[in-house]
Amino acid sequence: MMDTKILLIDDDANICDLIKIYLENEGYEVKVASDGVEGLSYFKMYEPDLVLLDIMLPKKDGWQVCREIREQSSKPIIMVSAKSEVFDKVLGLELGADDFIVKPFNIKELSARVKAVLRRYNAHSSQSDDDVIKFENIEISLQKYELKLAGKSVDVPPKELELLYFLASNSNHVFTRDQLLDKVWGFDYLGDSRTVDVHVKRLREKLEGVSDKWILKTVWGVGYKFEILA
Repeated sequence: MMDTKILLIDDDANICDLIKIYLENEGYEVKVASDGVEGLSYFKMYEPDLVLLDIMLPKKDGWQVCREIREQSSKPIIMVSAKSEVFDKVLGLELGADDFIVKPFNIKELSARVKAVLRRYNAHSSQSDDDVIKFENIEISLQKYELKLAGKSVDVPPKELELLYFLASNSNHVFTRDQLLDKVWGFDYLGDSRTVDVHVKRLREKLEGVSDKWILKTVWGVGYKFEILA
């Protein structure tokens, strides 16, 4: 943990001081940026292992910061914001955030989420080169965090890729939303089942029309499956 670097992007000095002191006491190295432009600059220079990102930022908001980070990196992002509407949580997840925590929060809960997200990310990053799944016009590499459709690489947030990989590696098996939260997000994930729906929706947009040999299917009243068609 001593080598784990966290970038905190937030313009609230009091919250930054609280988070920085607590996480440094937990053994993390913490860098603070007070606006979106500075945050993106620090991300490139500092190369953090995880980003804690506020939404309401000067110069460039958290939505845009998240988009730009995802264009260049799969490092985990946790959004930390006073915006608590479902729309804001869904948008954050759609843009590629790995988790979303609402202010005011318990600092111990924030620390637990940081540990959980890092644990999941590091576990998947350590997978071997053999962890590639192939069906007609689709190739999913967990080791490279890469999705290829009809031979072309497609940008996809890490959690979407992990969900697709899990379903495809267990093709024709139906999983409930809670099971997917457990298997993909981890048993200690503190979000709700709508997270799964958001990620499936985004995946379907990318997979539409790629092949008639398989489908990401909703099993009404149960959950989802990656179905191989006859």
